[in-house]
Amino acid sequence: MNISVKLSSFSHEVFDKGAGSMKITLWYFVNALFVRASWNPFMGVKVFLLKLFGAKIGVGLVIKNNVIIKYPWKLILGDHCWLGEGCWIDNLDRVEIGNNVCISQGALLLTGNHDYRLSSFDYRNAPIQLEDGVWIGAKAVVCPGVTCRENSILTVASIATKNLDSHGIYQGNPAVKIRIRTII
Repeated sequence: MNISVKLSSFSHEVFDKGAGSMKITLWYFVNALFVRASWNPFMGVKVFLLKLFGAKIGVGLVIKNNVIIKYPWKLILGDHCWLGEGCWIDNLDRVEIGNNVCISQGALLLTGNHDYRLSSFDYRNAPIQLEDGVWIGAKAVVCPGVTCRENSILTVASIATKNLDSHGIYQGNPAVKIRIRTII
């Protein structure tokens, strides 16, 4: 078989970005200057700008510095969520986050990947859902198409490649259930 990868044939146009090039470009600058910027400690300004660009955000969002959100118009955040410093919501597809969800420092929500079977290396994207009470640990990764059920935990530096059961505590790469979460 003589077929090989041809990255020159890759096209960013193969998926719906959900906005035109002007909005995407404007978001790039607003994000870099005000939302992601480490000089801006004012969460209210960040929330206002995210909403202005189409994010649906409940009350009580805590958003630390250096948080990366690819496309706010593909983001739904419930009430009282925490986005830790340096977390990255790479939402090429929809990301829906419930109430009382904590995404710790450096965590990555990854809705897209490349299809290694195609010579053009096109994207294959899938949404992520984090239900109420979920905790994504520092440096953990949630892969495309994963749902983290209510009150589940993905521990530090673990990688969720499959759905997490309600109240399950998951660890490792790939993450496996190690015990049940008891909340008192």
